[in-house]
Amino acid sequence: MSHALNGDADEDQVDDLCKKAFVLAIKDALNVVSGKWKLAIVCTLLSGPKGFAEMERLLDAITPRMLSRELRELEVNGVIARENEVVSAPRFRKYALTPSGRKLEAVIFAFATWGQEHRAVSTGDLTAPSNSHSEKNAV
Repeated sequence: MSHALNGDADEDQVDDLCKKAFVLAIKDALNVVSGKWKLAIVCTLLSGPKGFAEMERLLDAITPRMLSRELRELEVNGVIARENEVVSAPRFRKYALTPSGRKLEAVIFAFATWGQEHRAVSTGDLTAPSNSHSEKNAV
């Protein structure tokens, strides 16, 4: 373990623990939302509960098998919950964000803003929007 210039080993240990806790928290978060589709699925649910077929339509390129798998993982991790509705004879399942899942909204929009800015810088396109939440209304 490295020590601070002032020799205060206790402060150094606290800094190391904070760094470890911070990295662990990031790993935990990424474990829940990692993958190609999870944040996109959460994004579709920001405007309200959706059925499987509606999400499949909104997430154009996802296969039913992948959507089912990702929904199951998001449910196990407490990000979404299934709601059973009886509309007529058959039962329709809708998926909705849990309070924990709803907290991802700020993360999604911050991530999207960063993505737009990063794309503009990496492609040299300085005309790209730098702080737009227009996607929020597109959901």
